[in-house]
Amino acid sequence: MTLLDRSRRGADVRLDSADVASFRSKLLSEIDLSELTALSPAQRRARLERMLSAIMSREGPMITVRERGALIRQVVDEALGLGILEPLLDDESVTEIMVNGPDDIYVERAGRIEKLPMRFTSVEQLYQTIDRIVAEVNRRVDESSPMVDARLSTGERVNVIVPPLALNGPVLTIRRFPQPYTLEQLIGMGSLDEPTAELLIACVRAKLNLVISGGTGSGKTTMLNALSSSIPDHERIVTIEDSAELKLQQPHVVRLEARPANTEGSGLVSIRDLVRNSLRMRPDRIIVGEVRGGETLDMLQAMNTGHEGSLATVHANSADDSIVRLETLASMSEVPVPSDTLRDQINSAIDVIVQLTRTPRGTRRVSEVATLASRHREQFRLASLVRLDVDPDHPHGGLLRPVGIPYAIAERIRRSGQPMPGGLPVLPAENASGREVS
Repeated sequence: MTLLDRSRRGADVRLDSADVASFRSKLLSEIDLSELTALSPAQRRARLERMLSAIMSREGPMITVRERGALIRQVVDEALGLGILEPLLDDESVTEIMVNGPDDIYVERAGRIEKLPMRFTSVEQLYQTIDRIVAEVNRRVDESSPMVDARLSTGERVNVIVPPLALNGPVLTIRRFPQPYTLEQLIGMGSLDEPTAELLIACVRAKLNLVISGGTGSGKTTMLNALSSSIPDHERIVTIEDSAELKLQQPHVVRLEARPANTEGSGLVSIRDLVRNSLRMRPDRIIVGEVRGGETLDMLQAMNTGHEGSLATVHANSADDSIVRLETLASMSEVPVPSDTLRDQINSAIDVIVQLTRTPRGTRRVSEVATLASRHREQFRLASLVRLDVDPDHPHGGLLRPVGIPYAIAERIRRSGQPMPGGLPVLPAENASGREVS
């Protein structure tokens, strides 16, 4: 029984896959696709909606205006967009979309994962959505190339893995990036307090080298974006990312993005290649979205050779772990560097570490601000400037407790002409000690 027959007999009208396929085939048969390719995405969508509306007016079923609009949107999303995922991409509260095969769709909202009562009509429809994504970046996904990283035209980061590597069917993960938050907004959300924000602003303006550390989904990119707003407008900034996520507001920003190898295995441009090239671009600041390999050594050398005030993020569960991880990543370079030399590079390059964590309630917040207190040929020593006093009953996981600003950091802030952050005492030079990092 067709949709038209069911509506005439008073049966329930459901927007099932057969209905969508029927109307989509009718729509495509009456539209010149070559003409549509010349239109912008918005114009293409508007044109298809008009055409489909005309078809339904002539031949469509007797359904309500609401059902008619839903059917038109579903067909257009299927024809042009990502099908049933399109409404999720329009929902600003969704920060992650996770598709575990055609039957299981999850989203993350406010740091919590929830399963949705929706599914793809078939595994073929899921593959069609995946193919549409990877085609935009001139990639393919199949048994010979079962893993793909891509980026949607609207900026979302996409990861695809399919059988035989994924045992439960194709897995599609889409990570969305919200509009940039300011430090004031992060304070209002409980990610940090005002004295800590003043400290971080002073460190950025004093051209201290900052590393933002945290686990997956802890808000590293959000914090990096917020801190970058403190960089003066007259400085030339070069951003280097695996997938372009940063949205800096300064006028003089050069954005670089790595490129994966093509289907023939050539054309790879790595983060390390971009870091090396950026040194020839006369940057005042270099911002690396995330260090995860041998490019760490090049970044450390850049910080040590006149590019002060650079920023980067790294995956680590604590400030102590971040230093050890930087040493490990730097050793992954093809250039053999003795461990003592690597330690010297890190001791000289890194000034401040901002550690982020995600609480059990889903809140992302600063858990520690630490400085690298060790010097040449010394074992790594970290000294806390601000530390989180954990309180499970607190809505944001606890309160940030000021420890103090080491004398050396305070002097650099003073010499830069920045005001000293309020609420943080300056520690005497003789107290310049810290915990050892093993």
